[in-house]
Amino acid sequence: MYIPSHFAAEPDAVRNLLAHPGAANLVTMTDGGLLATLLPFAFNPQVGEHGALQAHMARNNPQWSTAPTGEALAIIQGPDDYVSPSWYASKAEHGRVVPTWNYSTAHVYGELVVHDDAGWLARHVRHLTALHEGGRQDPWAVDDAPGKFVAGQLRAIVGVELVVSRIEAKEKLSQNRSAADAAGVAAGLRSIGREAGAAAVERVRT
Repeated sequence: MYIPSHFAAEPDAVRNLLAHPGAANLVTMTDGGLLATLLPFAFNPQVGEHGALQAHMARNNPQWSTAPTGEALAIIQGPDDYVSPSWYASKAEHGRVVPTWNYSTAHVYGELVVHDDAGWLARHVRHLTALHEGGRQDPWAVDDAPGKFVAGQLRAIVGVELVVSRIEAKEKLSQNRSAADAAGVAAGLRSIGREAGAAAVERVRT
């Protein structure tokens, strides 16, 4: 990944991207070319030296059964937003401004391990479900569904685990703009309901 020094993500930002439950594009190179699947994941810091991204995919998806060549890659995306030049204070000063795109992202590389095991899958889907249901007023749990139905669903999926070897992460959040321009970006994003993007711009300025 191309990462200018002023856009390099701080360790805390990387940890937040990994720890926040979301989805990532898993990309593998095979003898037949690239394969990619968007998968919800959970980060387990206790696996390997750098942790692991744990996910699952449909058994009918050929990606899990097609041997990868070299490293696998998971692309994690944080907040991303269009930035209008009209939000910059410098627009009124000299007008030499153009649109851009703000974003946070991490490229996570490692070895892909397949878990075709009902016990591993059961633990994984319970954990992943709890991450997303935990803050709800009436959270759903896997055990709310009939046992035979759950067993059938587990047979239809396969676990995949990316054991992390290295991470490249970038946050392009108006760090190259003046404080006044960055404040204008945060205010502009907040005015259109993009609170996460606004908060990210403010975070990197502190």
